[in-house]
Amino acid sequence: MSQARHGLRLTDVGLSYADGKVALRELNLSIAPGERVAIIGPSGAGKTSLLHLLASQLRPSQGLVELLGQAPWALSARQRQTLRSQIGLIQQSPPLPAKQRVITAVLAGKLGQWSTAKGLLSLLYPLDPDGAAAALGQLDLADKLYQRCDQLSGGQLQRVAIARVLYQQPRLILADEPVSAMDPVLADHALTQLHQYAQRQGSTLVASLHNVELALSHFARVIGVRDGQIAFDQATATVSQADLDGLYANQQLQGSPAQHTQLAPVPRQIPRC
Repeated sequence: MSQARHGLRLTDVGLSYADGKVALRELNLSIAPGERVAIIGPSGAGKTSLLHLLASQLRPSQGLVELLGQAPWALSARQRQTLRSQIGLIQQSPPLPAKQRVITAVLAGKLGQWSTAKGLLSLLYPLDPDGAAAALGQLDLADKLYQRCDQLSGGQLQRVAIARVLYQQPRLILADEPVSAMDPVLADHALTQLHQYAQRQGSTLVASLHNVELALSHFARVIGVRDGQIAFDQATATVSQADLDGLYANQQLQGSPAQHTQLAPVPRQIPRC
């Protein structure tokens, strides 16, 4: 089996919701195994829908999706669940139960890989506190191990969600605005930890980011999405201010100017991958 088949590939993919809204249209995209890619674009462009499609949480209305060498919607439900256990999804607002302890939230990263009995036992009596503490330590949260999730700030909850994925050790990490509630220093640190993990493990990392500066400074490849379509897909070093202006055109009329308008000129830092 060729290495390319172990990455991600979308062929003529479209996604429409039950209410008739078209979220994605005619997407053709290939991401190599171990590649780290940023997705940027205005609000409502389809970035979250794309990530959920890549997580096999949404089924395409048309076209073919291939993840880690498999077509998820050609698999049985059990086989698809096994595939999902190799995918780590970090959401902007992590769905962590308020009364759940942080250690339990982190250890939940392995639930898809553990037996039902082991998973239930860990919910009652955490089985790997050292592993959870190590993952949290990478995000400077080791001291929060036994706190409840409702005692944490939004940025801390996002770091717990990242720690859970680091503990899970997936082959594919999909991150939807994973650092939006963090200050610049913490956001930079969290993205660095994700990159370092992906580099060590050879895992693929795809992150949707509202902050264009972070996307350009941390990723070597950037995909711009607008109106459910790919506006551009190119190396970070070739992204111009004109590319960004076209991607975010008229956003200022919607009451939420795109952050990229602060970039003059576009930063040319060396991506950390």
